[in-house]
Amino acid sequence: MTDIERLYRDYFHTVYLYVLGVTSDKHLAEDITAETFLKAMDAIDGFNGKCDIRVWLCQIAKNTYFSYLRKNRRTALNDMPELTPDPFLVENALADSDEAQRIHEILHTLNEPYKEVFTLRVFCELSFGQIGKLFGKTDNWACVTYHRAKTAIKERMEKQNETAL
Repeated sequence: MTDIERLYRDYFHTVYLYVLGVTSDKHLAEDITAETFLKAMDAIDGFNGKCDIRVWLCQIAKNTYFSYLRKNRRTALNDMPELTPDPFLVENALADSDEAQRIHEILHTLNEPYKEVFTLRVFCELSFGQIGKLFGKTDNWACVTYHRAKTAIKERMEKQNETAL
């Protein structure tokens, strides 16, 4: 098995979940993830190992998605939503597909960087240090951003529940 095959096998699911969280579209997530690994294959010699390979792959995925958005003019980069739900809430809610859908819908309405920080934390299971490094910020910044996003999601879910009653 080649190194790129091993990389694909080991990290496909992580990158796919990250992209799915950002796009909320299974087919687009599959396309972006596949393109991410093609780009990673071309750029693997430039990977210096200073960051976790998942951070590097998710950065490629993010840039690939931004390129897709620019190319297709679906949305302005400044208007991109953010992903930041509560991990406890997410773990419980992801077991229920309806609740998982609600969380993804709410995440998709948040502003950046909350959406991406939440996605990296919950779906890619990155540490706050790794997330901070990806953004060129501190781990404390990543932690605060994550918790603000989580709070926003919880509040929106509670509001939806109140409205439904």
